[in-house]
Amino acid sequence: MRKKDLTLRSDHSWESEEGYKIFVADRGAVRFDFPKDWIVKFKEKSVSFHDFEPTDDTGALEMSFNRLPPHDWNTFPLKKALQQILDDDDREILAKGKITSANRDGMKLVWTDLRYIDATEKREATSRILIGIGGNVQVLFTFDYWTEGEEQMRQVWEVVLRSLRLGLFIPDPTRGQVVNPNLN
Repeated sequence: MRKKDLTLRSDHSWESEEGYKIFVADRGAVRFDFPKDWIVKFKEKSVSFHDFEPTDDTGALEMSFNRLPPHDWNTFPLKKALQQILDDDDREILAKGKITSANRDGMKLVWTDLRYIDATEKREATSRILIGIGGNVQVLFTFDYWTEGEEQMRQVWEVVLRSLRLGLFIPDPTRGQVVNPNLN
């Protein structure tokens, strides 16, 4: 993925939760809030967000997405796809949470969490995994952190979930999303 910083117009409509910044990919294909002091790293096919520089971080959120061809994706088996990811996971799993589903704002989302022993550090970690489809965009999030930081990281996850939007087209990202273009 390629990073591009834009200067916002004075009349922009972007709003994030207090203490958070907004991340927007591909003019609104994916939009969510992340902690304002986290470090953003752009990779070839994903973007990661870290509470500290990698290797010293205690939490890392990674997001990748794909534009899908026009189609009615309502019947796509998201739960089955997430279950396959879990079945293929080769970490030392201690516990798996239940799969949660939500349909909102034109999106279908499924996510779960699991606890595992980190192979390098030999300590307990948590991984949250989300797959979503909305507006012909498919997204994958993974959020890994040390289990002792659960309370703080759960708050980050909840903000990401609350603020997540998929498949929007924003003609002018420096202005933000226009709710009703006829009023402007």
